[in-house]
Amino acid sequence: MSGSVRRIGGSAPWEQAFGSSRAVELPNGLVLVSGCTSMVDGAVVDGGPYDQAMTSFDVALGALEELGLGAGDVVRTRMYITHARDVEEVGRAHKALFGEARPATSMIIVSGFVDPRLVVEVEVEAFRGAAAGEAGGAAS
Repeated sequence: MSGSVRRIGGSAPWEQAFGSSRAVELPNGLVLVSGCTSMVDGAVVDGGPYDQAMTSFDVALGALEELGLGAGDVVRTRMYITHARDVEEVGRAHKALFGEARPATSMIIVSGFVDPRLVVEVEVEAFRGAAAGEAGGAAS
């Protein structure tokens, strides 16, 4: 990277309208992925909280893949949900994808999203070298 910031775009219609990127990689290897929902190509993908979480994380992981990273490189996740009743289903989706990586995680209940059919939005942060153990030793 040699001191430059790398930005990649996604398919969200508001990226151009609002001036945002799907993901930004900083020179130190930290990668920040913007909030991702189960909206793909402008349409909400049907399904309950588990399905929406899986699709949302798929969108985020797709951005990481464009940068040559994967789930094992994820060091932090944030899950925003609209109902407390969805905690278990969204948590189950998170574990399915990140059970081995075990990133620092938050789950926050919010009042809503840009489309009322959405019940989950996720943010992901990754670190280049995390999967190889370059980010430090594992704690027990």
